[in-house]
Amino acid sequence: MASGSVAEASPLAGRRILLGITGSIAAYKAAVLCRLLKTAGAEVRVVMTPLAKQFITPLTMATLSKNPILVEFFNPENGAWNSHVSLGEWADCYLIAPATANTLAKMATGIADNLLLTTYLSARCPVVVAPAMDLDMYAHAATQQNLRTLAERGVRIVEPAEGELASGLTGKGRMAEPDAITAFVGELLTEKKKTLCGKRLIVTAGATIESIDPVRFISNHSSGKMGYAIAGELAARGAAVTLVSGRTALATPPGVERVDVLSADEMYDAAVRAFDEADGAVMCAAVADYTPAEVSATKIKKGDGELFIRLRRTRDIAAELGARKGGRLLVGFALETHDEEAHAESKLERKKFDFIVLNSLRDAGAGFRGDTNKVTFIDRAGHEELPLLSKREVAARIADRIERFFRQ
Repeated sequence: MASGSVAEASPLAGRRILLGITGSIAAYKAAVLCRLLKTAGAEVRVVMTPLAKQFITPLTMATLSKNPILVEFFNPENGAWNSHVSLGEWADCYLIAPATANTLAKMATGIADNLLLTTYLSARCPVVVAPAMDLDMYAHAATQQNLRTLAERGVRIVEPAEGELASGLTGKGRMAEPDAITAFVGELLTEKKKTLCGKRLIVTAGATIESIDPVRFISNHSSGKMGYAIAGELAARGAAVTLVSGRTALATPPGVERVDVLSADEMYDAAVRAFDEADGAVMCAAVADYTPAEVSATKIKKGDGELFIRLRRTRDIAAELGARKGGRLLVGFALETHDEEAHAESKLERKKFDFIVLNSLRDAGAGFRGDTNKVTFIDRAGHEELPLLSKREVAARIADRIERFFRQ
């Protein structure tokens, strides 16, 4: 079986793991652990304590995780803030391995004197610790009480193994092996409550293609990345997701039913049909507003003069779903180049969206093709502007809002 197939079948496929590394000799195992998580299909980000850098280099972990390593609260070179809140919201699981006696004690008492610990206090996801220390430190009453306190608060503990320790002694305290920790996290996330279980949602994504002749067409620059990230996130939370997709090179997210279309008319028919049995829809596709009124059956040959193509208005998918929505969820997107908020607010009302996701091509890192986006959520209660985030993080924030809609 191909490695890609193994990753897709893994319970860690598409999961976001925040790996915390503390100052223990067992930190060398974090490199193997990171590789195993990545091989299983997880996205891994790493936060280290300052002392952990004495045991394993940030360069090693950055190379393996394919993400910058976070140690300090801010970048001293440019002042950029490393938000512990955003890290805690991003992760599906916060895995601290190795976890020293010192870090466990600080977690139990709420001390927040480094980025790893402040992120723990902000984490909304399951937290897993893999203790690593000498046998006397592990057996000490204070450490055992701290572990009991953390377990009572919901922290999952990967029991250390017995074996030879760095001190030369033999006993319990050796960090569990990376493959055992990886399996533990996979099982935990499989058990994780599916917050959108029982909901059926539609996501439209990608660009439509409007034919001029058998060779040429009108389209746009949408890659579909944002819509696919949303579909994957909703499916990971238990929703039955139908992804109505224009042309894209992206793989179908795990657990998602995909319906491929080309034109705006095809997307209209597929979306309206799927909406009849859905609890809501997220309208993320870049749909053509106009399409050629006549499509030539043969290639239009180049002539000496100018060529004029008459366009007709396409059917408005969002407006049609808005007219049918009743009490169901409807989320819209607005990509603007000027008067952004005014256009988005108008669209919110006209299309009967519950909230709209606005991004502007004037914001660096936002818009088509890239892996980041900078958006503002707009609803009838006000605006919420987010910082520049990965599209997966934006998808998670959108899914959080959708969850709140269904809890009302």
